[in-house]
Amino acid sequence: MERSEHGNRSETNTDYPFPLLCFLKLHTYTRVQVSIDICGVDHPSRKRRFEVVHNLLSTRYNSRIRVQTSTNEVTRISPVVSPFPSAVRWEREVWDMFGVSSINHPDLRRISTDHGFEGHHYEKNLPMSGYVDVRYDDPEKRVVSEPIEMTQEFRYFDSASPWEERSDV
Repeated sequence: MERSEHGNRSETNTDYPFPLLCFLKLHTYTRVQVSIDICGVDHPSRKRRFEVVHNLLSTRYNSRIRVQTSTNEVTRISPVVSPFPSAVRWEREVWDMFGVSSINHPDLRRISTDHGFEGHHYEKNLPMSGYVDVRYDDPEKRVVSEPIEMTQEFRYFDSASPWEERSDV
């Protein structure tokens, strides 16, 4: 574990977050009681493109600890639900937004997106425009998908700035 100007930080591989977090919870000099949150970061250019960050709090010692681990699209991480029950929601959100799944997670289902949505929102490989609109329909009380009715001139646009002077005019 290294100490930086931003607090305590530890980087580990995908096999060790669970034992490390259990150690931090049970050790006399850390006594981490709270999993504040778990978040994900996508780095598409890296071999292990997803980073999972656990932010922890020790109220006894008034300290925060950050544990980071990296994984790829297919490697699953170990869940930390047993030492930190509040992690259920955070791990669900990381799976829903990034596609990083946990081994034997007790409740791995969509939390922020529609259950019929294919893919994960924060992966940086989604198309910029499409042919289907997803919206919440209040009378039906559910998320509906509808084809977009858009003329061709609005679907593909010129990326040149309209404020620059054009030489072909």
